[in-house]
Amino acid sequence: MVEALQDAGVVVTGAGGGIGAALARRFAVEGARVVVNDLDAAKAKAVADEIGGIAVPGDASAIVAEARDALGGTVDVYCANAGLASGGSEAAPEQVWALAWDVNVMAHVRAAHELLPGWLERGSGRFVSTVSAAGLLTMVGAAPYSVTKHGAYAFAEWLSLTYRHRGLKVHAICPQGVRTDMLARTGSAGDLVLKPAAVEPEDVVDALFAGMDEDRFLILPHPEVARYYQARAADPDRWLTSMNHIQQKWEADGR
Repeated sequence: MVEALQDAGVVVTGAGGGIGAALARRFAVEGARVVVNDLDAAKAKAVADEIGGIAVPGDASAIVAEARDALGGTVDVYCANAGLASGGSEAAPEQVWALAWDVNVMAHVRAAHELLPGWLERGSGRFVSTVSAAGLLTMVGAAPYSVTKHGAYAFAEWLSLTYRHRGLKVHAICPQGVRTDMLARTGSAGDLVLKPAAVEPEDVVDALFAGMDEDRFLILPHPEVARYYQARAADPDRWLTSMNHIQQKWEADGR
C-alpha cells in the first residue's frame, strides 16, 4: 500500500480538522500528493501548508474538477469525509434534513459521478467514504444524521458491488465516537453513547490503512460495532428494545 501511494493523487474533503486532517497527514506521510478541502478556507490552508499539500476550499460537492486539475489531471484516491452531525427528530426543520442529505449523501454521489468515468476507463480508483457506526446502527437524538449516514453507507455498498470487478476499491469507515469537534457538538446524547469509548482520529486512520492493505470494504475502528451489527441483523426487535432502553436513559437524564 505504501508503494502504491507514492505520488498518488489524493483528495480529502472536510480536512480542516478531525478525521479529515488526520487522513490528509497520513496520506502525505505515505508519499501522496494531497488536496485538502474544507469549507473553512483558513483551516484548509493551514493543514495543506503543514503537509505540503494543496488547499482547495469550498463545498465538497463541487470541488472535484478543481481538485483534479490541482493534481495534474488524475485523482487516485477520493476521501468523501466531509459530514454534518445533524441532531433532532422527525420534527427537525426540513432545511436541516435537506442539508444533512446534501452533505452526507449527495456530496458522495456527485463526487462519484465526476470520478467514475476516468476510473472505469483506466481500471482503477479508490473511494473512501467516512460514514459512521450510525450508518450501520443508529444514533439516539439524531434522526437526520442517522438516516443520511444509512444513505451514505448504502451508496458506498452499491458502488462496491457494482464496480469492484472493474477496478474500483471502496471503503466505508464506520467509527463510533471520535474525539473531534463533531463529537463535542453531539451534546448529552454523545456523552452517553459515544464519549466513553471514543478514539482519536489517528486510530480511525490506522484502521483504514489496515483495511486498505487487506482490501476490506467495511472499516471498523471500534471492533465491537461488528457485534452490534450482527445482533441487529439476527434479532431486530431485541436490538431495538435495547436501543430504546438507551433512549429512555437519555430522556431520564434530562436529554
